[in-house]
Amino acid sequence: MADIAFLLLIFFLVATTFDVDTGIMRKLPPIPDEQQQRQQQDKQIKERNVFEVLINSNDQLLVEGEPMDISNLRENAKEFIANPRNKEDLPEMKVKEVPFFGQTETTKGIISLQNDRGTSYEMYIKVQNELTAAYNELHDDLAMQKFGKHYKKLNEERKDAIDEIYPMIISEAEPKNVGGN
Repeated sequence: MADIAFLLLIFFLVATTFDVDTGIMRKLPPIPDEQQQRQQQDKQIKERNVFEVLINSNDQLLVEGEPMDISNLRENAKEFIANPRNKEDLPEMKVKEVPFFGQTETTKGIISLQNDRGTSYEMYIKVQNELTAAYNELHDDLAMQKFGKHYKKLNEERKDAIDEIYPMIISEAEPKNVGGN
């Protein structure tokens, strides 16, 4: 009897599949000290440097105050982040010394994402994927242009340099009721 129980236990352990937790890989910023918190409160972010993405309870997108289909989100986010023509309504650029690139313009752009409490998890993930894909494509394009390799195949120093030019800054506000129209 003990042998049969043991064999059944082994069978179920081998035959069972376990769900693997999946999630969104995000590197959280370090906890700022009191002085940094005061500096951040004093420093206001200009409206042109924020790309506002809202998802309502009906899973509809409102980007920069305009309704948008999710299929257009990636390209609009890429244009906002890169600001290739230095438009006045897109984020400011600052000149910074970046390894491998020298004096280079880097973006001050921030993507602000806010969803309604009734937003579906599926839509939230789709929006996150599109925003992440926008950064990934910009990183990959710059890597190919500068180094002739895909971003994922670069060493850490070169990846860090590209990350300085296009830092992935996605600010998520606390979910609330943002409307259902």
